[in-house]
Amino acid sequence: MKVTRVDHVGIAVKDLEESLKFYTEILGLEAHGSEVVEEQKVKVAFLPCGDSELELLESTAPDGPIAKYIEKKGEGIQHVALRVDNIEETLAELKEKGVRLIDQTPRYGAGGARIAFLHPKATNGVLLELCERK
Repeated sequence: MKVTRVDHVGIAVKDLEESLKFYTEILGLEAHGSEVVEEQKVKVAFLPCGDSELELLESTAPDGPIAKYIEKKGEGIQHVALRVDNIEETLAELKEKGVRLIDQTPRYGAGGARIAFLHPKATNGVLLELCERK
């Protein structure tokens, strides 16, 4: 298993367009469009920041994971994504080590990434996403 860097930090927001104004107009970051990931009931926008990105996430449904997160904890950092070279090998190694996973196999993520989440109970309360980009 090789973690190469922090890929992005996911930030749950109620209103993507309104939130983007702060990051673009105040902080001077540049958004690289937005996309809807139907499978995850979310609309996202990425803002490159050095070698990593900020990912703003707005729920597209009241029962979506981001809506539930905001209802429970409010807006803010929802997850940290770590870039890995080979997500299948990484998941296999973590399973072998007994790490509790949310995703047993990779799924489609925003920006064409292959992703999988580790359970926060295995990571001291932090929702970690593994992310593989080609």
